[in-house]
Amino acid sequence: MRRTTPKAAAKAADGRASAGDVDAVVAGTHGDPFAILGVHPAGKGYVARCFIPHAGSVEAFTLDGLACGVLQMRHGAGFFEGEVSLKARQPLKYRAANAGGEWWITDPYSFGPVLGPMDDYYIAEGSHLRLFDRLGAHLIEHEGANGINFAVWAPNAKRVSVVGDFNDWDGRRHAMRHRKDVGIWEVFVPDIGAGRPYKFEIIAGNGKAVPLKADPFAFRSELRPATASVTEKPLAHEWGDQAHRDFWRSVDIRRQPITTYEVHAGSWQRRDDGTFLSWDELADRLIPYVADMGFTHIEFLPITEHPYDPSWGYQTTGLYAPTARFGEPEGFARFVDGAHRAGIGIILDWVPAHFPTDAHGLSRFDGTALYEHADPRKGFHPDWNTAIYNFGRREVKSYLVNNALFWAEKYHLDGLRVDAVASMLYLDYSRKEGEWVPNEFGGRENLEAVRFLQDMNKAVYGHHPGVMTIAEESTSWPKVSQPVHEGGLGFGFKWNMGFMHDTLAYLSREPVHRKHHHDEITFGLLYAFSENFVLPLSHDEVVHGKGTLLSKMAGDDWQKFATLRAYYGFMWGYPGKKLLFMGQEFAQRAEWSEAKALDWQLLQYGPHEGVRQLVRDLNHIYRSKPALHARDCEPEGFAWLVVDDRQNSVFAWLRSAPGANPVAVVSNFTPVRRENYRIPLPRAGEWREIVNTDAGFYGGTGAGNFGRVIALEGGGGAGAEVTLPPLATLMFEFVPQ
Repeated sequence: MRRTTPKAAAKAADGRASAGDVDAVVAGTHGDPFAILGVHPAGKGYVARCFIPHAGSVEAFTLDGLACGVLQMRHGAGFFEGEVSLKARQPLKYRAANAGGEWWITDPYSFGPVLGPMDDYYIAEGSHLRLFDRLGAHLIEHEGANGINFAVWAPNAKRVSVVGDFNDWDGRRHAMRHRKDVGIWEVFVPDIGAGRPYKFEIIAGNGKAVPLKADPFAFRSELRPATASVTEKPLAHEWGDQAHRDFWRSVDIRRQPITTYEVHAGSWQRRDDGTFLSWDELADRLIPYVADMGFTHIEFLPITEHPYDPSWGYQTTGLYAPTARFGEPEGFARFVDGAHRAGIGIILDWVPAHFPTDAHGLSRFDGTALYEHADPRKGFHPDWNTAIYNFGRREVKSYLVNNALFWAEKYHLDGLRVDAVASMLYLDYSRKEGEWVPNEFGGRENLEAVRFLQDMNKAVYGHHPGVMTIAEESTSWPKVSQPVHEGGLGFGFKWNMGFMHDTLAYLSREPVHRKHHHDEITFGLLYAFSENFVLPLSHDEVVHGKGTLLSKMAGDDWQKFATLRAYYGFMWGYPGKKLLFMGQEFAQRAEWSEAKALDWQLLQYGPHEGVRQLVRDLNHIYRSKPALHARDCEPEGFAWLVVDDRQNSVFAWLRSAPGANPVAVVSNFTPVRRENYRIPLPRAGEWREIVNTDAGFYGGTGAGNFGRVIALEGGGGAGAEVTLPPLATLMFEFVPQ
């Protein structure tokens, strides 16, 4: 049902708009152009009014092509008005002409609204879970015409217009209808389709123009340095991944093998000329590589639209748009589907913690602090010079929750790794005394962010049970990966930053000193099952002067390679899911740079290829042995065998799972070969050597146990005499008789 103001109804009685209204429409200052333009009752008939710059004459037609009136010019800038012969109000199109020729325009102001009262209700309540189907730019058929419906939230604006190449970026021509109850502006623009750049021209409440804004719900964007949003047709990809999705919905993800390859899509590989690969080119190269390497998932650094390459995507201005760097959105859908058909899940690094202050983005979107807090003590991040979302505002929380659902639904993503969770949880994060505002109870916890994270996780797991959420949370905040109804944040997993920090610190020390730091390895098992952990060796460890994992290892070049291989064996035998950043699987020597491809030429050298082969074998063994993954998150699957041999820097433990053959993991972190080293084992009998990181084909010395050891009953139980190669990790699987 259309709404008209009393003022508009009065104008309709004699059929003529007032001179003031005409001037305001032409100037682009009218507060309600829908009350003036379009088709309106006048006496016993109807009057049509339009604003068509450069037109010298205008004739009105129905959408079926029936002529229904000639409009008269009321203003030389292009305002026309006249009676039209209609039996009922309906949309019109106009044939406009001037000395240069004629053209057709379908009148956007003759169409009713697309959004309805139920949208208003759920938007106002903050419970709308289909915002991405209502806000933004949608290609639809509406009241007999095809076009794009634009809708945007800007509650404090005086006027909002959509501008683009279809209206010469003239904000007077498509000023939007204001749904005042919820602060939404909308307009249906007929006769335009996909591929059209656009932005929103916003006049703030004080009458000043805001810089042209990209659409917060844009599904596609221009390639940087251009910053406009782009109209896009709905995804038409025919998915073939039902079996993949059904599997992950049906299992307990905590008990599945998860070994993740973290990738920056712009620098994994590049074309010969140095330009980015498209999604289709990435699919042809990356998916087979990951499948062969045995990783179960690819985790992409943020691929949502962002203006600045060196931000790696973490300063995003388009949360709903796959970046244009790699092609159209359909290409990303094809990539995900192709990965799923190959049995590989896709995880998106997701950034709801903050956003950049670029003029075309969310910052002061309608002239006010809309998406962010107005108070910089809550709304500005000092580390990254970014704005912090106002998690306590229901529209902002809804925007973010809907985005999580959007990626799971529209692009079938398997998980979201949520960036910078610690910065969200603490009001005093990276702030000095006096630079932050306590919560309502006087504490430092950001209770609004807590509620947002809980609501996001409930929505994702409630609607998409096969999707996992993973928190990058670097503090000891309790119950990060426990259910919301038990007082947790509701994540599926949490990155184990302590594991990464302690183990890298230990292995950076010269072997002779490691005995003095034995607890850097053993301490992690005190809390290893307090959360559902992912063990991350991520991009953060190989940038900003930190070198690479290879360079972090102590010793000469041979020792570095041997220690790195031993570390990977140790990590793949340690409880927790695995994550490794690209390039580290072949011991990249140069620190990672987003500006160039990885150093793939290193694979021609034996030590590098040996590391790659080891990671490949570790992935396949981890996936094929339930003892190594089925109880990653439960203490029943772990038991120390050797915990206190600090003098020799030897560690050994048992991994087990119901119905599976147990696996013993033994690491020797000194360059000394140890013969006849006794390892206590839970069962007498044959234990097969399934991993030896010192094997010759990995680049090691070839020391080992000829494929097996025999455990014998002895003084304190069963045990085996084992040869421990230098700087190596071994795994032994029990062989039942």
